[in-house]
Amino acid sequence: MKNLAGLMKQASQMQSRMQDAQKELANLVVDGSAGGGLVTLQLTGKGEMRNLRVDPKLAEPSDMETLQDLIVAAYTDAKAKAEAASSEAMRQVTGGIDLPPGLNLPF
Repeated sequence: MKNLAGLMKQASQMQSRMQDAQKELANLVVDGSAGGGLVTLQLTGKGEMRNLRVDPKLAEPSDMETLQDLIVAAYTDAKAKAEAASSEAMRQVTGGIDLPPGLNLPF
């Protein structure tokens, strides 16, 4: 019975640390860029875009495909950084234990 009480206490502590990590991720802002900084944007730790800046040199109607590609690349860059920060926060909460793929925790 003593082990069960200890396990429940650990689970409660982990849940509290996960909630703290979620709050930190909600406040996290990462930058992504593409084209040597011609396109930059900011995402929150939850993946919401907050800002987008496009160098006016790219605003050529005849080359919109390049602009669109750079926006997607900048988003991908920022999203990867946000996911890395989220993974690191989860590793800190779990004490470095990798959780099984597909385990949907609230991040």
